[in-house]
Amino acid sequence: MKVRLLTSLLMGIALFLPAAAQNAAQELPSAPSAVQQNNQPRPAPPPQATPPAPQSSGGQTAVTKPAQSEATPAVPAQTEQSQNAAARSAEPASNPPAESPSQDDAVLTLRRTVNEVHLVFTVTDKHGHYIKDLKKNDFKILDDNKPPEEIRSFRSETDLPLQVGLLIDASNSVRERFKFEQEAAIEFLNQTIRRKYDQAFVIGFDVTPEVTQDFTDDTEKLSVGIRMLRPGGGTALYDAVYYACRDKLLKQPQAGPMRRAIILLSDGDDNQSHVTREEAIEMAQRAEVSVYTISTNLAGSGGHGDKILERIAEATGGRSYVPFQITEVANSFAAIQEELRSQYAVAYKPAAFRSDGHYRTIEVQANLKGLRVRSRKGYYAPNQ
Repeated sequence: MKVRLLTSLLMGIALFLPAAAQNAAQELPSAPSAVQQNNQPRPAPPPQATPPAPQSSGGQTAVTKPAQSEATPAVPAQTEQSQNAAARSAEPASNPPAESPSQDDAVLTLRRTVNEVHLVFTVTDKHGHYIKDLKKNDFKILDDNKPPEEIRSFRSETDLPLQVGLLIDASNSVRERFKFEQEAAIEFLNQTIRRKYDQAFVIGFDVTPEVTQDFTDDTEKLSVGIRMLRPGGGTALYDAVYYACRDKLLKQPQAGPMRRAIILLSDGDDNQSHVTREEAIEMAQRAEVSVYTISTNLAGSGGHGDKILERIAEATGGRSYVPFQITEVANSFAAIQEELRSQYAVAYKPAAFRSDGHYRTIEVQANLKGLRVRSRKGYYAPNQ
């Protein structure tokens, strides 16, 4: 009897277990649908070792990247949605914006920019006093002997930013008065250069030009650059002017209308240059630089060196100063400072202009009698 009851109990348990398992399986959450799977980020593939880069055949040793270590986390793979979005953003736009300029417009803009001359000049009366209140109709401008096709702007400028190069003759011929000239030059820069507005550099020259202070608006650094100069050797004056125009001022960027000038302190006697005087003048004209000269000859004007300095200044729209005694050097610097702050600026479109690289003359005349206009004598048209 007991054996039959035990047997029946075991058979009941065997029948109950499959049914319970089936009910438990029905209560588990179902697997995600196919759409849900596409919206879920896919697991990142296992990191793979990066194959070594091939050796270079050009004579240089190729650098191979080490294989990625297992400790380095792999970059998560993009979802299909993000991959599709990236692919769409990488496709070029079929319809460019209507505002974008065409290639022809860009060329025309360049031509309009080239076909404009910017000129700075000063006006003095018969006593040498600066006249600052004249109007556009008080002047006549001739470009290659023809009036401009159009005057685009005219204004009196007393505050133009300056880019100034101070060139100091450090040859043996100026040894006796060199110290005083240094101090006068330092005072000039302290009075002229304004922080965050003007810039200047210092070059001393004997056989070769030497930059002792590059472009800066810090007058303390400029003063140190001047005091570093020591006299000795020959005189390569033309090389110094040529170098300062070509390698310094011509390469210095301009953010707008600006006055470029060189202050040249020398006796004018060149005996070491590789370029000629006229080549130095031409480079100054190409860089649109006015050269102001201060003679260190104290025997009076009229000597050979003074005539050279006068020629350089006259051809570039600057001015030549010949002090009769050493104390007048400071007065010459003060006069240059006043002139740099007393000028007119005009922009015009020349008539019959051609981009042929030729030299074009400039002449500015005042319609009022007794006035003298000082400007550069011409410029070189750009090559096409």
